[in-house]
Amino acid sequence: MPVPTSRPVAFVGAGPGSADLLTLRALRLVAAADVVIHDRLVGPEILALARPGAQLVAAGKKGFGPATPQEAINALLTGHALSGARVVRLKGGDPVVFGRLDEEIAALEAAGLAFEIVPGITAASAAAAAIGQSLTRRGRNSGIRLLTGHDMQGFADHDWRALARPGEVAAIYMGKRAARFLQGRLLMHGADRATPVTVVENAACPDERVIATTLDRLPADLGAAALTGPALTFLGLAPRAARAHAATMTRELA
Repeated sequence: MPVPTSRPVAFVGAGPGSADLLTLRALRLVAAADVVIHDRLVGPEILALARPGAQLVAAGKKGFGPATPQEAINALLTGHALSGARVVRLKGGDPVVFGRLDEEIAALEAAGLAFEIVPGITAASAAAAAIGQSLTRRGRNSGIRLLTGHDMQGFADHDWRALARPGEVAAIYMGKRAARFLQGRLLMHGADRATPVTVVENAACPDERVIATTLDRLPADLGAAALTGPALTFLGLAPRAARAHAATMTRELA
């Protein structure tokens, strides 16, 4: 049973990074919070929306890099909520997509704490908008796979044979370091070397960059681009013709 004196912990999606893509509910909750426990991808523009005096707690993770242990994040959530504070767990993108939401909810439930979830714009949607494409299209693909480039054991394994089929579309999160691994697995399972691949860095932000390439050239073009920000990789999608020139110019100017 929920602790009677506690307020629900709000898991809030911060979207891809731009404050004007927050939902109204997300904005209200952040502005009213006593404690905001945020991921590393939540930028200062969004954190500035917290009220004066609110406690901002960085609890970020980075693939193959420094990370706040999940147990420590769970303890922060339960500890502040049990004290009666209004707690917002602010996650980049959408909390329900590769956000370790279930682990944090389990910690709250074990402590008898209530929660709510406020969805945000996930990176796949923001990146698709950046290249002028839809994630599904009649006659091309009736579904899309949301994949992670790596998991707790290292580079993530997937159904490579299915992904290698013509017309498949996948949105790969955290895929920069896994580019050569992904390329190798797909080619081993028969993927066409000319399959379009598009990488969108910092989607929907002022410093957004688009790298339009192919499966054959993916590792080389990513290496040349020297991306430093979060990036979403589309397998099977190229920028729409109206955006293709801009994407090419972005790569040339990088």
